[in-house]
Amino acid sequence: MCAKPIKWDGKKKINLALQGGGSHGAFTWGVLDEILQDDRLDIEAITGTSAGAMNAVALVQGYLEDGRPGARRKLEEFWSSICEENALTIGQRDFIDTFFGSWKLDDSPFRMWTDYLGSFTSPYSLNPLNINPLCELLEKIIDFEKVRACEEVKVFVAATNVHSGHIAIFPREKLTANHVMASAYLPTVFQAVEIDGVPHWDGGYMGNPALFPLFYESATPDILIVQINPVERKTTPRTQREIQNRLNEITFNGALLSELRSIDFVNRLVDTGKLKRATSIIGRMMNRGRHSHEAYMRPFVHRIDGVAEVSSFASDSKMDTRWVFLTQLRDIGRASAKTWLAKNYDSIGVNSTLDLDIAFN
Repeated sequence: MCAKPIKWDGKKKINLALQGGGSHGAFTWGVLDEILQDDRLDIEAITGTSAGAMNAVALVQGYLEDGRPGARRKLEEFWSSICEENALTIGQRDFIDTFFGSWKLDDSPFRMWTDYLGSFTSPYSLNPLNINPLCELLEKIIDFEKVRACEEVKVFVAATNVHSGHIAIFPREKLTANHVMASAYLPTVFQAVEIDGVPHWDGGYMGNPALFPLFYESATPDILIVQINPVERKTTPRTQREIQNRLNEITFNGALLSELRSIDFVNRLVDTGKLKRATSIIGRMMNRGRHSHEAYMRPFVHRIDGVAEVSSFASDSKMDTRWVFLTQLRDIGRASAKTWLAKNYDSIGVNSTLDLDIAFN
């Protein structure tokens, strides 16, 4: 039997789970822009990885400064700052393009040289001084003191602990530019980011995004996943770069698929009465060594995805930072969110709109 809709001050609350995926994160920008403009949903918590984490901190800072309008402006400012047309030196542009890239650099001497060197050496040799204009840009655009001070929205950023191989979750109140960059650093491109003496790599290896913080730290049962990495592609990658891009997509979807299968499994146990369902939301789902009589939250899972549109682009398009492409993705995200809200708003707080069995099994 479905629970009654949960509302706060006349609005419904949701948690957001934001995937990373280079410039395809501009799709997520569009989704967030529409949600903020719609004004019927409050965001309790956001979990994000890589570009998803960057979207999260931009939203939170803007929200603290001027509510929803401020969040929308800050998101646009962030994406505008990384577009290739804006003022960066050529050297800075080359380093930024290594992360977000630029399709025009695919055949440039810089890109061919780094691809060649990267096939048999490491970023510790290629960039021994660890020069990082992207981190400098993030520190310029995002005021992390304000992000840490915004208590209205919880934020969780995922990275991979290189030593233990475990996922590392950094909460909003501890976030710095280094934490967000750790969430975004592919080890074949950038040196690991050390946090408290421990090296960290891209969070996508262990959680893209990580959902479990929402089960323990949020009182809201609804999780809206903004998915930008295609689970399926119908073409066979053949070039070295195509193979690497597809391998990254498969790897970076793996942890999310695993968590969603776990949610589906626990939901089935709750629905059949084999596990006790919580009469109030207690922010827990998995037992994790607790007593077997403990009640479990049944999360409601939703998804807005740009997979149909985004997968029509080549996988290398996640390296395209032209403003015309970023705004195209933003507009696709806006339209996708608007369509999803029109169809599914009434289900928030009532039931899932994503059939996990069909979608991921």
